[in-house]
Amino acid sequence: MLVNRMQLWRATNAAAAFNMSAARLTTTQHNSPANRRGMHLASCRIWSAQLSRHSLLVPPQKLVPPALMGASALRFASTGAEGLPESVSAKELVDLPDIPAAPTPPAFSLEDLSTNVAETVNAAGEATFASIGLGGWTPVGVVQNCMEFLHCTWDLPWWGAIAIGTLVVRTIIFPLVILAQRNSAKMNNNMPQMQLLQLKMTEARQSGNAIESARYAQEMMIFMRDKGVNPLKNMIVPLAQAPLFISFFMGLRQMANTPVDSMRDGGLFWFQDLTLADPLYILPLITSATLYLTIEIGTDSARLSAANMNTMKYVLRALPLVIFPFTMNFPAAILTYWACSNFISLGQVAVLRIPAVREYFKIEKMLTHAPSALPAKKKGFVGGMKESWDNMKITKEIEERQRLDEIRFAKAGKGPLVKTFKHDPTKAKPLPTVEPHMRLKGPPKE
Repeated sequence: MLVNRMQLWRATNAAAAFNMSAARLTTTQHNSPANRRGMHLASCRIWSAQLSRHSLLVPPQKLVPPALMGASALRFASTGAEGLPESVSAKELVDLPDIPAAPTPPAFSLEDLSTNVAETVNAAGEATFASIGLGGWTPVGVVQNCMEFLHCTWDLPWWGAIAIGTLVVRTIIFPLVILAQRNSAKMNNNMPQMQLLQLKMTEARQSGNAIESARYAQEMMIFMRDKGVNPLKNMIVPLAQAPLFISFFMGLRQMANTPVDSMRDGGLFWFQDLTLADPLYILPLITSATLYLTIEIGTDSARLSAANMNTMKYVLRALPLVIFPFTMNFPAAILTYWACSNFISLGQVAVLRIPAVREYFKIEKMLTHAPSALPAKKKGFVGGMKESWDNMKITKEIEERQRLDEIRFAKAGKGPLVKTFKHDPTKAKPLPTVEPHMRLKGPPKE
């Protein structure tokens, strides 16, 4: 052990002396890069040789196992009591564990790649509605799917897809329009008889004669059944259009708010961006104007026998003005659908006024009744409102009277009898008392 220490000490002193001489030599020679590199390589060779000799002298059992070295490649260790002095340190090379193999990429085929692309990109090269949260099997989702189909499959601009979709839906419900027109023609042709029965029923109800009112109501039902008239058939078209309008409205609003990027330039003329409101307010004006014409022509062609029809007509006329402040802020896509629907309604009414078309669809010819031939006279807006108010008050009074009669009848059946007579008929009537001076005497003596 002592011999090993002495040999290591001599090798260390020799290396230190060599380094000092090399340093003095570099100060005396020219300070060139080639000289510095040569001296550095020479010192490294000598120092490596000394370390190799030292590693042969150190017993192998004193080396630290590689497992205890951690993740570092070099370990600087001091010998301690049994090794080298503290001032002397040595470098030990440690073998690192093998580098793990690179992970294998997942295997995929061209079919999987095409499937993933098809799920996110449609035929037009745009993001599918399913990938951006639109579509589905709800009524709103079905409308959105149909719009996407028309836009991608037929390569239509968005305004064209909305117009074609509106035309298809209105064509589907056209048989209901024919049914409503037939019923309207029958009601118009039988208006005098129906108004007469209705006036008699109203007078009987206002007078409080429930039996007569019920009798006239029964006669009205029999008359409408014989003539094939039903006022509820006139409500078929509005009831069918209401869910369709709501579905289109909500579907197009979601498409504009998401937004669908291609709708930003899918408009027409001055409204290129369908996701924004019309900056010129032309679309809201067109929508309100066509809605007003639809109400005017529709109510004229579907003249009802109700007494308050004139009042309802005035209310409907005010509807376009009421909705204008709201429609002016709607996206252009919604107003495009609404305007197209109104234009289609106007076209249907115009076509159904042609005699040949009415004869083909078996719609009766509309008769024009003279105002003097109608039992119900026109009273104007103010007169109609006043009559409706009077009828409502009379109806309320009659209902209140019936309620009081029911209360009196219930009390009479439960409570004691109210004395409304002088003599109780359930008891024997007492004999009248005769005064003494009024008693009959015997026959007079002759």
